[in-house]
Amino acid sequence: MKLLSRRMSPPRFSVVLALALLAACGKAPEAPAPARPVLVVHPLPVRDAGLLAFPGEVKARHESPLSFRVGGKLVERKADVGDRVGKGDVLAVIDPGDLSLQAQAAKAQLAAADADLVRARGDLARYAKLVDQQLISRSTYDAQLAAWKAAEGQAHAARAQADVAGNQAGYTQLRAPADGAIASRQAETGQVVAAGQTVFTLAADGEREVAIDLPESRIDEFRAGQPVQVELWSTTGERMPGRIREIGPVADATTRTYPARVTLLGDAVSVVELGRSARVYVQPDGGDAQPLLVPLAAIQRGKDGRTAVWRIDPKTHTVTSRPVRVGDYGENGVPVLGGLEPGDWVVAAGGHLLREGQRVEAVDRDNHPVLTSAPAPAKAD
Repeated sequence: MKLLSRRMSPPRFSVVLALALLAACGKAPEAPAPARPVLVVHPLPVRDAGLLAFPGEVKARHESPLSFRVGGKLVERKADVGDRVGKGDVLAVIDPGDLSLQAQAAKAQLAAADADLVRARGDLARYAKLVDQQLISRSTYDAQLAAWKAAEGQAHAARAQADVAGNQAGYTQLRAPADGAIASRQAETGQVVAAGQTVFTLAADGEREVAIDLPESRIDEFRAGQPVQVELWSTTGERMPGRIREIGPVADATTRTYPARVTLLGDAVSVVELGRSARVYVQPDGGDAQPLLVPLAAIQRGKDGRTAVWRIDPKTHTVTSRPVRVGDYGENGVPVLGGLEPGDWVVAAGGHLLREGQRVEAVDRDNHPVLTSAPAPAKAD
């Protein structure tokens, strides 16, 4: 038995020695994790992403409701909707009969008042000579002086009344106050109209605007002077520059919208016709950057709860969570209004399996690599 024990000692020593050598060398280095393949895309510029569109109607900057200054029966209408008119042109006429008679009566009263004034002035001159000769009393002269002043006042009043009556007779003709076009008509021949009742609406030549309504829920996103784009329904795809000129201070009680006016800029005034339907595209305040479209699957939730995407560093092939500001989700993707550049590589699928700083292998939709190989991480000694 002793001999057998001596023969087995060397193998046991060898095992112990091997274990000691392994312990001295430490653990073997772990192989680096393979890069995870991910589908990547470039965000694409989108023309209308983030833009709000509002329907409107082309109107003149200055639209004047035209009415007679006196009432009467409309006997003649010389203009119709769409007609071009010049300043001073007669647009309509009301029956001048009664007003002409009133003007004649006023002139007759003026003639009588002037005659009384002439007589009173002659009497005053004679009374002045008599009082100088002391043939009449001073009180009699003063009475005649008062009669002359009264006659003079009556003549002034009669003259003013005659002028008013003459003006009213002239008001039987409705004239255009400026060059422009008839935008609407509210009265017909034979109709009795009151003073101040609108008969025509005149769209004066000059600036053209688009009337739109802005929603109350987003009114804080709009301001006067904000740039917009205007597209006529009859010329789809052709947009003209404009800006918001004014926003009404009070919302409509029924629609809860604020009326706004958009001024057309440049040569649009000469090519846009009144009454055309238009669509106004507005980029809300805070969204002036060019929107970029990314797939819906690219949108992730960051650590702080903010909306984010995975962006790939082309040098290291690692991913970083990039917070972004997005617009309204659409059928073809999500518009990103801030936080990305057109040249960025964004993970379009598989983002929910990634972690910050993870190495990835970027491929396109045909499973072809889109980035040059990244340097492999150094192995531990």
